[in-house]
Amino acid sequence: MTNVADKVVAITGASSGLGEATARRLADQGAKVFLGARREENLKRIADDIGDDAAYRTLDVTDRDDVQSFVDAAEKQFGRVDVLLANAGLMPLSPLEAAKVDEWEQMIDVNLKGVLYGIAAVLPKFRAQGGGHVISLASVAAHTVFANSAVYSATKFGVWAVMEGLRQEVGEDIRATVISPGAVSTELTSKITHADSAESAEDLYSVAIDADAVARAISYAIDQPADTDINEIVLRPTAQSL
Repeated sequence: MTNVADKVVAITGASSGLGEATARRLADQGAKVFLGARREENLKRIADDIGDDAAYRTLDVTDRDDVQSFVDAAEKQFGRVDVLLANAGLMPLSPLEAAKVDEWEQMIDVNLKGVLYGIAAVLPKFRAQGGGHVISLASVAAHTVFANSAVYSATKFGVWAVMEGLRQEVGEDIRATVISPGAVSTELTSKITHADSAESAEDLYSVAIDADAVARAISYAIDQPADTDINEIVLRPTAQSL
């Protein structure tokens, strides 16, 4: 029996990639998982595979009210929420000169504001129940800016900054963890519309590791006793230099 067992974990971006891998791993360890994303058919497939310990609701993390409804639905389904995994994210890399302003705004809305909306939704519940855990996904790009990553890196550094501020503010009862992965096999690179940036990302992701590597890190953070707060994990493929 681990400290993951019987925890209720609400996961955004749960229809594929890191979210799906983490949902499956945590459920295998006895957690109850509530899945949120836009693609309902994927959510249903994953929840059906997991069984009674999984449920889902479609979710748009750029809509503050929808995020609140998602967290409320998780609480209604399983009686409480112990962990928020703010995982939803986009990475349409491009140079600033390309002026892909719509993509910049989308990254800010999903990557950063989506995390903030999740925090706003769960903190009152965590305060009322005397504990909880917020886990957010940043990136190695939060720590290292590279060509064509300026806006993406800015959103992920923003996530890192928000989580460090949260850690300092929430006191003894609520834990805060930020996970910064390197190249991981997900759909993240599929949304890159700038040809040169897509080619560079393909080269970087040639050494990508499986999404379960990040799921294991998330499980490790949740599994710690209540008096231990794993604040930050940076992980990347051994072969990745960036």
